Amino acid sequence: MRLRLLLLPLLLSPLVGCGYHQLGAATHLPPDIQTLAVPIFTTKVQAYHTEVAFTQALVRELNTRTKYHILNSDTPSADATLHGTILTQTVAPLTYDSSSGETSSYLITITAKILLTAHDGRVLYENDNLLYHEQYQSTLDLSGFLQENTPAVSRISRTFATAIVSDLLESF
Repeated sequence: MRLRLLLLPLLLSPLVGCGYHQLGAATHLPPDIQTLAVPIFTTKVQAYHTEVAFTQALVRELNTRTKYHILNSDTPSADATLHGTILTQTVAPLTYDSSSGETSSYLITITAKILLTAHDGRVLYENDNLLYHEQYQSTLDLSGFLQENTPAVSRISRTFATAIVSDLLESF
């Protein structure tokens, strides 16, 4: 009986996993995919270069975290193609300076969608409602004014890229 009690934890330990696995081991992507095409995202908004920031951040994240060969254009030689679309981009006042009545911070909200298709047209991954927010401060000093919405879009694009690549590779 004592021997059974000692062996029980040893027998059960392989069944209990800590969640550790090698990067990319739990991928949604088929093993035959070696090349991903990531053309510039399309956009349905009137904002300047949001689609470029999102595309560049995603390509950078894929290059950093995966072994896939990434192409910057839509080409038939790619094993799969990842298309993205910026659906909306809004900027809303968030807080006000009580002394001046001016807006002191803004909330930028961007929605996007992603579609990853195999060379044969099969949908490998799709998410039609990706929503990201970022707050940024405004300045009342017009002589030193820096437009903060572009860095805010850049921060959102990095968060977006990290989330998409994690979802593609790690199944979380």
